[in-house]
Amino acid sequence: MIDYAQARRMMVDCQLRTFDVNDNAVLDAFDTVPRETFVPKGREPFAYIDQTLQLDGANGGSRCLPAPMVLARLVQALKIRPGAKALDVGTGTGYATAVMANLGADVTALESAPDLAEMARANLGTSARVIEGPLQAGVPKQAPFDVILINGRVEVRPQALLDQLKDDGRLACVFGPHRNAKATLFVRAGDAFGSRPLFDASLPLLDAFAAEVGFAF
Repeated sequence: MIDYAQARRMMVDCQLRTFDVNDNAVLDAFDTVPRETFVPKGREPFAYIDQTLQLDGANGGSRCLPAPMVLARLVQALKIRPGAKALDVGTGTGYATAVMANLGADVTALESAPDLAEMARANLGTSARVIEGPLQAGVPKQAPFDVILINGRVEVRPQALLDQLKDDGRLACVFGPHRNAKATLFVRAGDAFGSRPLFDASLPLLDAFAAEVGFAF
């Protein structure tokens, strides 16, 4: 029988702390939220391995639960504070949303796959609102947001989402082609958007943010 509380503690101590996650609030959130309840049924024993978990079986296609150390570094980069208005894009089964809610954020979770949206609602209860719709469009009716997280890799600049940030708002994602992708933080300053790479990372590509394939002649 797996002791999931102990598994969470090991994840925090052996994966997150050793990968430059040093924000105590972030560490506490990952030590509190039961990741095993957000994985596909029957895969709970794999909840705390240091790998990305595919959410196949839920007709999610390329959808995933990011590896703990990648997700934690992205969340840490967002500098979420209590009361922050957050958008979790591609929430999947709701894990990242639950982490941000634990940090005190008012979270809107966006999911395009109906079955995953249903699972997220069941997992999250009243701790966050789950909206079903195209990921690339964001949730303009709820904007502007202090922080936005994208659960997956994007190949094109997510401009519609960037436009939904508040001034000085932050968006974190894994950005770029597969072999050269990097965790990236975008920051809004008025009508301008700066970006900086954080670390090398790779996640499954979200189809909604795939680059158009050029024609070969």
